[in-house]
Amino acid sequence: MSPSPPYHGPAVRRAVPLLALGALVAPALALAAPPAQAAETLLSQGRPATASSQEGDGYAPSAAVDGNLTGTRWASRWSDPQWFQVDLGQRSDLSRVVLTWEGAYGRSYRIQASDDGTDWRTLKMVTGGDGGTDELAVTGSGRYVRMLGTERSGGYGYSLWEFQVYGSTDGAPPATGAVEVTGSQGNWQLTVGGQPYTVKGLTWGPAIADAPTYLPDVKSMGVNTIRTWGTDGGTKPLLDSAAANGLKVVNGFWLQPGGGPGSGGCVNYVTDTTNKNTMLTEFTKWVEAYRNHPATLMWNVGNESVLGLQNCYSGAELEAQRNAYTGFVNDVAKKIHSIDPGHPVTSTDAWTGAWPYYQRNAPDLDLYSMNSYGDICGVREDWEQGGYTKPYLITEGGPAGEWEVPDDANGVPDEPTDVQKAEGYTKAWNCVTGHRGVALGATLFHYGTEHDFGGIWFNLRPDGLKRLSYYAVKRAYTATAGNDNTPPVVSALAVSPASSAPAGGEFTVRADVRDSDGDPITYKIFLSGNYANGDKRLVEASWRSTGNGTFAVRAPEKLGVWKVYLQAEDGRGNAGIETKSVKVVAPPVTGTNVALNKPTTASSFQPSYGDCPCEPAKATDGRTDTRWASDWSDPQWIQVDLGSATPVRKLQLVWDPAYAKSYEVQVSDNGTAWRTVHSTTTGNGDIDTIDVAATARHVRLHLTARGTGWGYSLHEFGIYG
Repeated sequence: MSPSPPYHGPAVRRAVPLLALGALVAPALALAAPPAQAAETLLSQGRPATASSQEGDGYAPSAAVDGNLTGTRWASRWSDPQWFQVDLGQRSDLSRVVLTWEGAYGRSYRIQASDDGTDWRTLKMVTGGDGGTDELAVTGSGRYVRMLGTERSGGYGYSLWEFQVYGSTDGAPPATGAVEVTGSQGNWQLTVGGQPYTVKGLTWGPAIADAPTYLPDVKSMGVNTIRTWGTDGGTKPLLDSAAANGLKVVNGFWLQPGGGPGSGGCVNYVTDTTNKNTMLTEFTKWVEAYRNHPATLMWNVGNESVLGLQNCYSGAELEAQRNAYTGFVNDVAKKIHSIDPGHPVTSTDAWTGAWPYYQRNAPDLDLYSMNSYGDICGVREDWEQGGYTKPYLITEGGPAGEWEVPDDANGVPDEPTDVQKAEGYTKAWNCVTGHRGVALGATLFHYGTEHDFGGIWFNLRPDGLKRLSYYAVKRAYTATAGNDNTPPVVSALAVSPASSAPAGGEFTVRADVRDSDGDPITYKIFLSGNYANGDKRLVEASWRSTGNGTFAVRAPEKLGVWKVYLQAEDGRGNAGIETKSVKVVAPPVTGTNVALNKPTTASSFQPSYGDCPCEPAKATDGRTDTRWASDWSDPQWIQVDLGSATPVRKLQLVWDPAYAKSYEVQVSDNGTAWRTVHSTTTGNGDIDTIDVAATARHVRLHLTARGTGWGYSLHEFGIYG
């Protein structure tokens, strides 16, 4: 997949701060820690701290590492278990942990350390704690240190005035130095400067100029890595912003046909040596430029091209091209290694069937990479059954995509709900972390801000708004969403009539919308013509509220299946967005269509173009999926012989996008002498329903000015008596 896809948990209630807690419990013992030994350093003060929960806005985890022993504190919710952790910034030798408890202390807890914030080692276990100040000697090392509380002292939560970690470090900066894939079969690990590094990432969507605006938010989600699809002369500002925020970058190199089914362009990897040399030279230039940049994590050569080659070739030629492509990827990997031995090289596909080609033809790759969505847990199964000898990185993942879900009643992909999408990200991360020693992490899809068809399906921040999926990723990477205010949840969205909304008329949207934080909700309703006319934009609909979570929405004039989106915003930067399809049909016309299957002639028709032949009779066959289409010139005409003099009171014209801007409705008794009963110079296409009062045998449209550069095209020419 590419940044714009070409194909294919419950909200947490905000706790009310317990402002009177200090008056209800015994006074805290604010005892200062003993002076540190000369060999020790206080490592924790001012470092990033997180927790499983917090009691309210005034009790953030950062308050327990701010050096204030009596004035500020962290407090958890009133349940077991809970945890508090601090990121020391680098792996350190640990000697002592001092916990200065408020009155709500831990009776039983563990002090644990971790190199990556995921795998924890217990350094000390405490039972029968009595509060006050606990000074604990520990032996071990780690970058992350946490208190895992398993039993509270009373009915309140856990509350720490200060959490102090002492030890020593060699002073090396965090997460820098050579990047390596270390270990052996089934027990691999990515390391940066010798320290374990699990990729907790997102694919990057905003403009590079917006990186300083958005990357601090990315960092706050627990993300340590972003992924790009292309690397060139404009990449440096993104790398600089990433480094300033302590983030690494998977630098991508694009190869045709990238993006899997439906996109790309075709290169002949068997014979086109010139193109391959050009690409190799281009990639080499940017590896030279960015190999020493502190944000560079690894190089990623190609995206979904083994799969995408099926759009260019078939049979034996396809097989030859896939072998040649992966051989070229190996040439690139060897060249990169000769220039930059300090960073791994990988290649991404969207099909585990690509791995045998890499295994056979690209031994110089350090790891494989895979884009996988709804079937992400199947990646592990395929790896185990394939007998592969390289670890892998998930370079895209998230909820089930358009190409993976069943169709709805209108025959278009049934988009998952916000809740289901959030669960998709949680599942993806669980699948990755479940394949220990082989899956080295993930860059989930997608930190994007586009507010369009694909953006609503996948973006964590469409139009800058945070979705339930945003908080699901944050929980996955930090094990908590803290005390975040979360989005409204839209459920039970329904459209009526879902399969017969009259063009230009109204249909009903209803839903149950709830906000667990009690924020007032404002609504917006959008329409997308992606399935009707290929336009992926979201256009705000004309609508009105009819109360009790119901809305009357004006249908488009264009026939076809549309998507309707209900967007509920809480005024705090969050939004719940749900979508359903609605099929727009021609407004019903009472009476009988006297033109149905009657002899129809025209000044011209297109014998072969796109879906043609488009004969005149297809405008009177009663089907909106067939059409008459004229030559691309003015004037043109189409006429129907009703067989005998017939009363005519209404016409309904269902236009294809090639419509008439100016035309006349004419009638005749003999097919020779015509009289005009209606004319317009302001036609705008879609559907024209016209009142007339005439009796005639022949009815004709005299078309004098086209609305587009094409000809005239009618799906239906309905005449009602």
